[in-house]
Amino acid sequence: MATPPVPCVDAQMISGLKEAVRECSERGLVIASKWSSELLLSIPLEKRKPDQFSPPTFSTSTPARSRSPQPPLSFVEHSPVAQLVPTHPHAPQLRIELHDAREREKDLEQQEQDLLIAARGCFETREFLRAVHLLRDCRSPKARFLAIYSRFIASEKKALRDWHKLDNNRHQPPVPVNSSLNELLELVRNATDPWLLFLQALFLSRLSRREEAIENILLSIAAFLGIGLAGRFSGAASVMLSSLIQFFPLPATHPLVHMFQIKTLNELHSPSEHELGLCDRLLNQNFFPNSVWVMSLRACVLYHLHDFRQAELQFEQILSLDPYRVDDIDVFSNILYVTDSKLKLSNLAHEFLALDKDRPEVCCLVGNHYSLRAEHEKAVKYFRRATQLDRTYLSAWTLMGHEYVEMKNSHAAIEAYRRAVDVNRKDYRAWYGLGQAYELLSMHHYALHYYQRATALRPYDVRLWQAQGMCYEEIGRLREAVECLKRALIPADPHEITINLKLAQLHRMLEEPAESAAYHRRVVEVCQADSRPIQDYAKSSLEVAEYHMNKYDGDLFLARDYLERVAGSNAEDVGRASELLKVVKAKLEARALAESEIAAKSNGVPGPTGPGDTSAEMSIP
Repeated sequence: MATPPVPCVDAQMISGLKEAVRECSERGLVIASKWSSELLLSIPLEKRKPDQFSPPTFSTSTPARSRSPQPPLSFVEHSPVAQLVPTHPHAPQLRIELHDAREREKDLEQQEQDLLIAARGCFETREFLRAVHLLRDCRSPKARFLAIYSRFIASEKKALRDWHKLDNNRHQPPVPVNSSLNELLELVRNATDPWLLFLQALFLSRLSRREEAIENILLSIAAFLGIGLAGRFSGAASVMLSSLIQFFPLPATHPLVHMFQIKTLNELHSPSEHELGLCDRLLNQNFFPNSVWVMSLRACVLYHLHDFRQAELQFEQILSLDPYRVDDIDVFSNILYVTDSKLKLSNLAHEFLALDKDRPEVCCLVGNHYSLRAEHEKAVKYFRRATQLDRTYLSAWTLMGHEYVEMKNSHAAIEAYRRAVDVNRKDYRAWYGLGQAYELLSMHHYALHYYQRATALRPYDVRLWQAQGMCYEEIGRLREAVECLKRALIPADPHEITINLKLAQLHRMLEEPAESAAYHRRVVEVCQADSRPIQDYAKSSLEVAEYHMNKYDGDLFLARDYLERVAGSNAEDVGRASELLKVVKAKLEARALAESEIAAKSNGVPGPTGPGDTSAEMSIP
């Protein structure tokens, strides 16, 4: 199968970005509009000049309407796209509007232009119900979108206010309940406009009707890919893009597909070196070399790959290019926290607190600053402030739970982690935190359940398997503990010894000395290969030596070598090693004597005689 061509930034892609900026802005999707405009500015100026490309042949007056089965405007290449339309057996069929219907929509927008401008002014000043009132008699799809979207935001604000009225009340639901969602869904029930289909997908996803939401978002993205930007980057749609990538009407090598893939895997905390390579590709001269957003994606990938030094350098480069950028500053603070960079974190916290103290990312940054200084009460204060600014801010709920664990307040930690799970059930950190909290309460069966949920989401995380193994050990299920620690060894560092020591201990408790000695020997070999001090593996050396001394055909020479190394050191086990060394040397001498006697008998030569043996003299005539 031929490899699809790799698309580069061209006239159509630039025109599509400009169109996405305008369409998202006119509909109040400000975050998607901001993202599109920043991406557009990251393209080199010489490519953005109008005279560098031939002018586009399509009209841009009303781009939001479906014009053809293929996506004609945003991020589309010159190659044929008929083969790129979703062919999955369960993919929704695209609907093509007639030319007359498109012209009628255009005429309606022209007639309602003054009302649309006034309504957008109300929307931008957050007078959402006034915008709804102004557009009550409008019939164009754009006006309907703005009216319904304004009504949705107003209902969300009311639901949030009602929810906060029940703060510190046991009857407070886990999340705000918007009772208007079904009514709003009816307003877009039979819509064919791609932007109204996007709203339908949004309402369905909020009602937990995931399959229907996916079908509608696919239809809307296929008609106008700018909606993909709105759905992914505005935070409006909760449909997982990982489920949609295979249906996108774009080749797998398209930059938009790569952006979706990297962003989604970052949110799932599971990017790989492949995603790092995709970021480097997106930052080359053919795409978006000056995009701080892609640079931030790359920094987050490095963070999840635990390459903290390179991630820190990437964030420093971002701040040198855009010193007032608040997005992802919380991730940078996590990196500085992990690397124990107290001075850098303190300077960053003071700088951004003065810049914008009401951004949840900044509150999270300041919370990390206080946490690193072990001022856990102040850290909780700022993490709580972040959740008040954005109740769906997952990191703040999780970090608040961590602080409560440090304060030994298990019940408060459990509440914070449960809020994090309510926000995103696919975030392993919240499940892991719940396990830790219940382990503090010595409720190991509960802790085990939550550790298993975390492990299912992140099957190659060493810490999760170790935590599971410890729980199994606490409840006396040693065989399951051994299996968990063996799983932990698969992704573990080859030079790791802690898990091997634990496995050796468990096998000894299970009365399996051979397996225990094998893991102790692995510890000795790793420590010797890494030139570690003898104190790190003295006890393991003694365990291996004793095993071979007690075994019928044990390797006494290996035991002697291990014991001599410990006996000649300053380890605390020198005395015991010296005693065992005497025993093993005696056994080696006895074994040598027995072997020589056997050899002598097999050759017909009398073996050596002791001082009291007179049998040889008596046999002389």
